[in-house]
Amino acid sequence: MLFLLKITGRNLWALLLAALLLPVLTGCGTEWNDPYPSSERGSNRLYTSFSERPKHLDPAIAYSNNEIVFLAQIYEPPLQYHYLKRPYTLIPATLEGQPDVRFYDKTGRPLAESAPSDQVARTVYRMKLRDDIRYQPHPAFSLNADGTSRYMNLDASQARAVQGANGPMALPEPGTRSLKAQDYVYQIKRLAHPAVQSPIFVMMAEHIQGLKILSEDIKTRSDAQPGAWIDLDPLPLSGAVAIDDHTLEITLEGKYPQFIYWLAMNFFAPVPREVDQFYGQPALRRSNVSIDTWPVGTGPYMMVHNNPNSRIELARNPNFHDERYPCEGEPGDAAAGLLVDCDARLPLVDGVVFSREKESLPYWNKFLQGYYDESGISSDSFDQAIRVTVSGDVNVSPAMAEQGIRLQTAVRTSVYYMGFNLLDSVVGGKTPEEQRRAKLLRQALSIALDQEEFISIFLNGRGHPGMGPIPPGIFGYLPGQAGINPVVYTWKNGAPQRRSLNEAKALLAQAGWPDGRDRRSGKPLVLNLDTTSGGLGDKSTMDWMSRQLNQLGIQLVVRSTDFNRFQEKLRKGSAQLYFLGWNADYPDPENFFFLLYGPEGKVAHGGENTANYSNPEFDRLFRVMKNMPNGPARQQVIDSMLKLVREDAPWIYWFYPKTYVLRHGWLQNLKLNNVANNTLKYQRMDADRREAMRKSWNRPLLWPFGFLIAGILALLWPALRAYRSRADLDAFGQRVRKS
Repeated sequence: MLFLLKITGRNLWALLLAALLLPVLTGCGTEWNDPYPSSERGSNRLYTSFSERPKHLDPAIAYSNNEIVFLAQIYEPPLQYHYLKRPYTLIPATLEGQPDVRFYDKTGRPLAESAPSDQVARTVYRMKLRDDIRYQPHPAFSLNADGTSRYMNLDASQARAVQGANGPMALPEPGTRSLKAQDYVYQIKRLAHPAVQSPIFVMMAEHIQGLKILSEDIKTRSDAQPGAWIDLDPLPLSGAVAIDDHTLEITLEGKYPQFIYWLAMNFFAPVPREVDQFYGQPALRRSNVSIDTWPVGTGPYMMVHNNPNSRIELARNPNFHDERYPCEGEPGDAAAGLLVDCDARLPLVDGVVFSREKESLPYWNKFLQGYYDESGISSDSFDQAIRVTVSGDVNVSPAMAEQGIRLQTAVRTSVYYMGFNLLDSVVGGKTPEEQRRAKLLRQALSIALDQEEFISIFLNGRGHPGMGPIPPGIFGYLPGQAGINPVVYTWKNGAPQRRSLNEAKALLAQAGWPDGRDRRSGKPLVLNLDTTSGGLGDKSTMDWMSRQLNQLGIQLVVRSTDFNRFQEKLRKGSAQLYFLGWNADYPDPENFFFLLYGPEGKVAHGGENTANYSNPEFDRLFRVMKNMPNGPARQQVIDSMLKLVREDAPWIYWFYPKTYVLRHGWLQNLKLNNVANNTLKYQRMDADRREAMRKSWNRPLLWPFGFLIAGILALLWPALRAYRSRADLDAFGQRVRKS
């Protein structure tokens, strides 16, 4: 119903006064720039962000940091890392105690742990599970009164209901059940499923007894029933057996000491048969709803909202078992306040909200406003956030300190590198002669791209030039002259010195590209760098790289794409040059060298060797090294491996990063950890303090509205006077006298 308001001078003044007071009244007690729903104010949630949507949330597949950050809070493998102790120490997660590890020769005779690898025919890990662990609520476990499954045959309307941001959690009456040893067995079998395409299958097939045979069996069944769900429960796997509901036994071929670390990774988290069957329904497959988008675990948190374009939310798992905050750590932890919550039940926050931030500047501004609880520091924000003293000490700036913001730093057990796809005809070569020339080209590029300058300009000094695939903190890394890459550096005056640009040009000429042009055709050398936007792929970085390569006469073409498309290029081998980084899964050199192991080739085997590097001698040494204990003999083998990969240059060893993390004063129990990912359960939040600070820092500035209204009044006043004068005229245009 439409209506007209008769505007008089008095009404106009009232409207203007209301317009003036409205922002004042609505602004009382609230922040206009709050990016979160008002219902979340004062809640005991942790707020953080993600920049790239996770491609995989299936624990058998996920291997990237932006995926594991979610999975590690939801799933529980048998073991985990102690949150505070250094060196990193494995402790039980779902087990009653440490695994019982036994070694046997080919006749079945028990051997000592110190037995040489060539005498060990098999290794048996026996694990006893706790009996108080239950899964999060989920429709896969929901049962009818007669014991039949409620949701294993979803109709079309139910399938539509789970397609939204709340996924399967939209279905009413979810169920649960206890963790069983068979759930771990089922997940290990999933590693062998050809349709899953687990990135660790090739490696695990070398170790877990019968895994390769199982994979062939599954493939045969899948080929006979295209698209059908395959029940893995009845399929035999001698290398993974549930002795009873709470006893798990895993048998390895030979001796593989690093396997204990894999038991702390998401690949060995439990997946129940019911969950696999639930997501195997045709209705859900057609809707792209799967374990790869909606994980199901026993961990401290469960996923309750998944919109990877904007927000992913984890909430406290109401069925999470009794786990306590540690009461011991390393020296200095007590003084740092890291033992205040000794024996407190975990998790300490009720949920975690991840908001997608594609650019660093909006994220940084929201951190300063209190809407994110912790933050890294981009190069653009470094001078605003950090002060470096003349003695080299690093502290937060006075402005940051005034806000109660604190800094934590750590050298990461990580390596960033520029990879060469050795299947490419230019940087890899097809024939032996082409491969020889391509190696010289890679060496020339390794010298020409000045990592020291890059670290200074783009990282504000937060890194060390890479000398090989092994970072500091991992056995095999050597500091000083013994640890330099002699292809790129010489040792002079007690420090590494990069070889000259002239040496790079000489190598380029030997490779058949004098001054960056083909010796035979005269055509310029054009290299293609595939990258994602942001970080190492931002425009300023790429401009710098182009200038560096121009010194050799080489043209660089940057092909920017999103992260998922980038991964697809690596899988297909269509990339030429690319940037990647690797964080230690566990503190052992094998976890870095396997990235260059031939049978891990990305294109041929679906592994993590994205360079598709293959050197038979390196592969032989890798197989020797991986089973050796740390010591001089192992170091000698590692030195030989380093010599090969420095000479072959499948990577440009870019840098070893140093992490700077800022946190607000209301966030407690934050200790940087290079290998553990399930650390959010330990963090504590002072939600009241955060809310008070947000209000203080984000009070709306109301005085501009006063000036705005005053300006409007000044503009309207002449018109208002004219209007009132016209209102005093009668129908004949004569002024009416008012008595």
